[in-house]
Amino acid sequence: MADWGEESENPELTEKQKKEIAKWFLTNAPAGEIQYVAKDVRALIADDRLYNMAAAEAFPLFNKAHLVVLEMPDRSGDVIISSFGEIDKDNFFDPRTAQIVTVDHMKQVCTKVRPANDEELPSAYVEEFRIVYCTRGKDVDGPGVNFDFAVVISASRTSPQNFCNGSWRSIWTLEFKDDLQVVEVKGKMQVVAHYFEEGNVQLDAKNECRDSTLLQSPEDCAVSISNTIRHHEAEYMASLEESYLHLPDTTFKDLRRKLPVTRTLFPWQNTLQFSLTRDISRELGIGK
Repeated sequence: MADWGEESENPELTEKQKKEIAKWFLTNAPAGEIQYVAKDVRALIADDRLYNMAAAEAFPLFNKAHLVVLEMPDRSGDVIISSFGEIDKDNFFDPRTAQIVTVDHMKQVCTKVRPANDEELPSAYVEEFRIVYCTRGKDVDGPGVNFDFAVVISASRTSPQNFCNGSWRSIWTLEFKDDLQVVEVKGKMQVVAHYFEEGNVQLDAKNECRDSTLLQSPEDCAVSISNTIRHHEAEYMASLEESYLHLPDTTFKDLRRKLPVTRTLFPWQNTLQFSLTRDISRELGIGK
C-alpha cells in the first residue's frame, strides 16, 4: 500500500512546462476562437506573468497561421497577417495599398499605418505585375530574369452564438519563368470548421494543386492567373460539397453502430432533421 506521506510521483509542473502547455492551447485554438481560449487559459494558469509570456509567443503564430484579417486604423482597407508580408514581429506589409501596418497581436488590432518606403517595395518592372506579395526577385528591373509572387486569400465566418465558426485559407505560389515564358502556379487550400453545440465536431480539409499559364503582359497575366485560381478553388469547393452530401452514407455511419441502444434504426436518408447537419449546412452556406 502506498505511503500517503511519500512525495507524489507526479511533481508539480515547472513554469516552462506550464507556459508551453498554455502556448499549445492558444496556437491550436479553432478559427475565430483564440480570445475565448485565452480567457480560459488565463484562468487556469492563474499567473498573469506566465500567461503573458505564453500569449506573446502564441498570438503571432496563430495570427499568421490563420491568415487573420484586421482592419487598418485609417479605415483604408484590411490587411492579412501573413509571413509573406512580415517586416518584423509587429509590422506587416499590405501589398494592395503599399502600406506598412503595426499590429497588436494579442488584441488582434492594427495600431498604426504608414506608406512603405522604396526599399520595402519591388522594382517598377515587378510592380507592374503585382498587387500581391513578391517573394523573390523584387529588385528585377526588366525582362530576362525570373521572379516569384505569393497570392494569399483568407475568409472567415464566425457565429459563436450559434456554436459554429469556419475559415477558408489558400496560398498560391506564382513562379514567373522568363526563359520558358510560363508562370508556374502552385496552390494550397485549407478549409476549417468547428461546431461545438453539445459536442465538438471539427473539419480540417486540405488540398494542393499545380497548374501553369503563359507569361504575357501584366494585364493578361492577371486575368489568366485569376481564372486559374478561380477554377481550382471552385473545383475544390464542389468536391467538398459533394463529399458533404455523402456524409450520411460514409462518415456518419462509421461513427455509430447500426442499432443504437434504443433499438431504433438511425434515419440515414433524412439526417437533416438533426440540428448538427442542419446548422452546419446553414452556417457554412452549403446546399444553397
